[in-house]
Amino acid sequence: MEKILDIKDLHVSFVTYGGEVQAVRGVNLELYKGETLAIVGESGCGKSVTANSIMKLIPSPPGKIKKGSIHFKGQDITKLSNKKVRKIRGVDISMIFQDPMTALNPTLTIGNQLTEGLKQHRNISSKQANDQAIEMLNLVGIPNPDERMKQYPHQFSGGMRQRIVIAMALICEPELLIADEPTTALDVTIQAQILQLFQKIQRETGVSIILITHDLGVVAKIANRIAVMYAGKVIETGTRQEIFYRPNHPYTQGLLNSVPRLDQKGEKLVPIVGTPPDLFSPPEGCPFTARCPKAMEVCSRVYPFQTELSDTHAVDCWLQDERAKKYIAST
Repeated sequence: MEKILDIKDLHVSFVTYGGEVQAVRGVNLELYKGETLAIVGESGCGKSVTANSIMKLIPSPPGKIKKGSIHFKGQDITKLSNKKVRKIRGVDISMIFQDPMTALNPTLTIGNQLTEGLKQHRNISSKQANDQAIEMLNLVGIPNPDERMKQYPHQFSGGMRQRIVIAMALICEPELLIADEPTTALDVTIQAQILQLFQKIQRETGVSIILITHDLGVVAKIANRIAVMYAGKVIETGTRQEIFYRPNHPYTQGLLNSVPRLDQKGEKLVPIVGTPPDLFSPPEGCPFTARCPKAMEVCSRVYPFQTELSDTHAVDCWLQDERAKKYIAST
């Protein structure tokens, strides 16, 4: 498969009055053409900062990409000027933001907002841009697109606004679509429709998708591969089947145990006790140590090496080290 995105050893920090927040600490990720990669984890783990880094939308100051590379189709985005990044942003890489109401300009018609990107990045006439916008509204399931083009965001429901935001992101036919919590503000019925829409769009356009979410139900529906983040690090990656049926990191196991399941009727949910570490001064060892029921002495002192469990499944956990396995087996 063709690799479209390759992130190596990414570090992103924010300098505040209280000190330096190390939001992303050595993230490594790969994305292949036509696949959906889900990045999951609780709030503050670095999911959205990683996504914004790909788009080079980290506000500077206070934010800064301190180290690492983000290669998109062979180009390192971190080394490009803002002018060159603007030519990529919205054309080759597009982003769907969390709240569709704040992503749309309330003073402009939907038609104006849809055609703006086309006119800026494509050398086409207003009529051609208008026709393409109507076609895109059809694709995302907006009825009567000719009439809807003349309306304003407040005249649409939340689900319809999210469809319009998706249409705006796709109008220039990007190769990479980043969706940051795209279903958070929607009810479950509309969520299901939006997820089906993502699957339909991917089948018809072949776009690669990075899905940022904390909702494992969403992940189970559309992700091909999953990256689990905790305290600014990717601690486990694998296919959907590997993460859901063979999770190896205690944090991944904790996430799955805290989700209601139909096959566990009458059983209590098991929460993850404690809180994430302070990223002003992150721990030297595994950041999950203080909350981990299986923590060993080495966990608090040294960050674990990555263990490859298969060609597609890797985990950062001392429990997977051969020395730990032998010790556990002998006790």
